[in-house]
Amino acid sequence: MTAGTSGRSKGSTTPTCRRDTDDGDSAVEDVRRALETGRVGELRVDDLTEADLPCLSWSGTRLHLVSVRRALDRVRSGEVEYLAVRAPSGDPVAKVGIDYAASPGAGTLWQMATIQELRGLGIGTHLISAAENRIRKRGLTVAQLDVEVDNPRARTLYERLGYREASRQSASWHIEEPDGSTSLYETEVATLCKHL
Repeated sequence: MTAGTSGRSKGSTTPTCRRDTDDGDSAVEDVRRALETGRVGELRVDDLTEADLPCLSWSGTRLHLVSVRRALDRVRSGEVEYLAVRAPSGDPVAKVGIDYAASPGAGTLWQMATIQELRGLGIGTHLISAAENRIRKRGLTVAQLDVEVDNPRARTLYERLGYREASRQSASWHIEEPDGSTSLYETEVATLCKHL
């Protein structure tokens, strides 16, 4: 099996994209301020677009962004939706794809990422809830995702949200090395499912 996270790197950098503001504050600082004065549910979740690609350097390497662009190309066919949680500036700070063609009768969450500095603040939970709502609107009752077996932090979140292991399998995808070359990354993933 080939997982859909091609090109993801293990590290991240703070985004530099600032479409709507000129004050020099980072999207991370904007979100932290918003969370201090309100709730995570007040952060806007909407469709990720090609115009957002320059703002996603935090989510992975160039190879990963090529994979995201390919996924966005599939949005027009209706077989994929791609969502983003946005900072008050409009910059994406978390993202997830929903693939309706990967597994009949289910919405498959993939390419999920949150800016590293904003993890653990409820943004991923907010994004997954929005994705599950989109899946329900399609008339489907199952959401699923793959998580690497050696990623206990993510798995703990998914299990807290009601996802349960359905299977395990080997997975591989190409990653971009720091020198720009590519290599095959191999791992074991657990497929987790949730009945909505």
